Amino acid sequence: MSELLKPGSLIDIPGVKVGHSSDLDSCTGCTVVLLPDGSISGVDVRGGAPGSRETDLLRPMGHVPGANAFVLSGGSAFGLDAAQGVVQFLRDNDVGYQTSDTKIPIVPAAIIYDLGIGEPIAPTQTDGYEAAKIASSESFAVGSVGAGTGATVAKLLGPQHRLKGGLGTASIRVGSSTGTDLFVAALAVTNAMGAIYDFESGETLASPGGSGKDLNDLVEALASDKIPRKGSSPDSNTTLVIVGTNARLDSVAVNRLAVSGSSGMARAIWPVHTRGDGDLVFSFATQEIDCEEETKLAIEGLAAVITARAITNSVIAAT
Repeated sequence: MSELLKPGSLIDIPGVKVGHSSDLDSCTGCTVVLLPDGSISGVDVRGGAPGSRETDLLRPMGHVPGANAFVLSGGSAFGLDAAQGVVQFLRDNDVGYQTSDTKIPIVPAAIIYDLGIGEPIAPTQTDGYEAAKIASSESFAVGSVGAGTGATVAKLLGPQHRLKGGLGTASIRVGSSTGTDLFVAALAVTNAMGAIYDFESGETLASPGGSGKDLNDLVEALASDKIPRKGSSPDSNTTLVIVGTNARLDSVAVNRLAVSGSSGMARAIWPVHTRGDGDLVFSFATQEIDCEEETKLAIEGLAAVITARAITNSVIAAT
């Protein structure tokens, strides 16, 4: 593993499982995150061009408290089909929201646009089913895999300047001095138009026009209209994040966790949340550990840091 990668993983949260389906020939894929029973979920959508399903279910006033799984997929809107395969997998395993008649699997999903990288092929229901079937709480690959297979970044000057994005993850233990196993963790798929920065070190990881371009250079160029935006990719950029904790949080707090995750995107990507981006954060809390209000505030703040770390890891691990 690269020494540059930030530590931790989404599966540090007990009960969470992650699985991928990757099509390396067509440069696309999907990633499935299975959640423990009783999890509460949230969402924050900041991009102007999201591609998603079942996001409204996750808002605080919704009837359903949480998702059973999340799906992140390539293939643009066509890739949302992968979520139905996960629905079928969960139904086959008797997992879902209990209605008066049957269990309904709740599987929100979001997509990135990767159709211009390889063949314009999207993940299917079969891919979603297989990713869910192999999902593991032991380990999962990062970099150019799953939904990050065809991800690219730094496209502000046009697609000819794009660099490889990917899938990354990170986590942090909260209150480690007291010996608790309370975690905040994130998984990110980075397919951004903008440059990628490590906000902790100040290093530019991927930038339009070359790695030597820092944020000040890009701000000055954009403000002086020196950036030739003709031929850029305003409609093919999205960063997707899943951020979670094993703390006991209510629906409002879990949705605030997603908002904090969006703030983490802004720490690692510039520009971000544009009208051509589909930027979206899913959030969850598995309700495992009770904690004080001060700890809940810390969790919300740490969600931004861990999201930013997952984004930087996604670019460092990409090949």
